[in-house]
Amino acid sequence: MNNAVHSWDHWRSFLTVLDTGSLSAAARALALTQPTVGRHVDALEAGLGAPLFTRSRHGLAPTPLALSLVPQARAMALAAESLLRTASGERDAARGTVRITASEMVGTWVLPPLLADLRAQHPGIVLELALSDRNEDLLRREADVAVRMARPTQEALVARHAGTVRVGLFAHRRYLAAHGTPQTPEEALGHALIGIDRDEARLAGLAIGGRHLSREDFSLRCDSDVAQLMAVKAGLGIGACHLALAAHDPDLVPVLPEAVMFGLEVWIAMHEDLRTSRRVRLVFDHLAAGMAAYAGRAGS
Repeated sequence: MNNAVHSWDHWRSFLTVLDTGSLSAAARALALTQPTVGRHVDALEAGLGAPLFTRSRHGLAPTPLALSLVPQARAMALAAESLLRTASGERDAARGTVRITASEMVGTWVLPPLLADLRAQHPGIVLELALSDRNEDLLRREADVAVRMARPTQEALVARHAGTVRVGLFAHRRYLAAHGTPQTPEEALGHALIGIDRDEARLAGLAIGGRHLSREDFSLRCDSDVAQLMAVKAGLGIGACHLALAAHDPDLVPVLPEAVMFGLEVWIAMHEDLRTSRRVRLVFDHLAAGMAAYAGRAGS
């Protein structure tokens, strides 16, 4: 193998071509010229002694070899991003980049005001927010700080419990005016319910009145918590919502609050190696305090 195989620039071009499907699209994404991206791919192929892409009228298609190299190349990308974040600020300085991961719901509705306060206090910190309902792997440095709605189980993590967010069923008052308010769990099952589509792990724990719910029980199925909440706000039916969020919308009415209520633990986590990084610690402490305050609202 030649030195091209050891160049991160070449592997970055490879991944971007893989993701975009063409040299021209990859060049635009990387702010490079198309010939430069082409040379990077050609150099990799020469170093490996085998093609990485085949050309067709639909663009560039990865070969089996290319697909087999994707996990390692992605790992290189994550390591490079982590290196750049670490190098972006001195270890004891309140400046540089911190990457935060959170669920779609928390990242959309809860974190923005917390991050605005953080930036006002520490304008030298640059924030990256990755919204995902899967647990980002802090051990692989996919993120620096994670806001998780379950206790982290990985070793080598520093985690702080920030409270428990209470969740209940809600409906828009317009929906209830048209269809009535269910008084029992059995009545609720006859209403338009909003819930999970294909996320089997989350679906497995859903029940109303002791009866397990399947996806067929839902009139609107979606795996996005934010989309579910917006559907509830639009009057499509009955769905789940954080009590603290519902408290801000007078049109959201609790449904069966005594019968259907559950809690989600909130944890803030980071890799133990980042404890001495002042900017990461500042973000960690700020989010822990902010999420604790959020969890304590509206009887949460």
